[in-house]
Amino acid sequence: MKLDIQIDKLTPCLEEVATGKIFQTTFSIAEPYEIKRLQEKGWYFDWTDKSLDYCTIYKLQLKDDDEIQGLVATEAVRGAVFIPLAEAAPHNHPGSKKYAGVGGHLFAIAIKLSLALGNGGYVYFEAKNQELADHYSESFGAQHLLTRIHDYRMEIEEEQAQKLIEKYTLEGDLNVQ
Repeated sequence: MKLDIQIDKLTPCLEEVATGKIFQTTFSIAEPYEIKRLQEKGWYFDWTDKSLDYCTIYKLQLKDDDEIQGLVATEAVRGAVFIPLAEAAPHNHPGSKKYAGVGGHLFAIAIKLSLALGNGGYVYFEAKNQELADHYSESFGAQHLLTRIHDYRMEIEEEQAQKLIEKYTLEGDLNVQ
């Protein structure tokens, strides 16, 4: 899987596109019953795919609202957190976007996890194509990793991760032991 999520705006909270109103956010681990039928509801990716079995999937929500605004799959690996998949809810896709800032919040959750695990905020992921790799570089300061594993493998190093995480006020439970 490769990341194909647009970063529209780096906002401390989600912003309602139609009104500019700001909403506080929260995150927690998505329960299996919540992700079981997402494709039927218009989500692009199959969040029950076996490739995500070793991942922890976090959901982004507005505070005091059960509707999922986005999901991010995270995998703790030695010294980092890998982000194999992130997706905004269908009502937040380009063209029908209800809230701006979802993509940045999903990356912030992964960075928070990396910090909690003692990895300094270091995360890496694989962009779908060069256009998105350039987009992540411009939006987050992500850097291209030269590797034979994947042409568009990207990283957000500790210093840039710290700058990003300072922008977000999202609350949540990482459920890290």
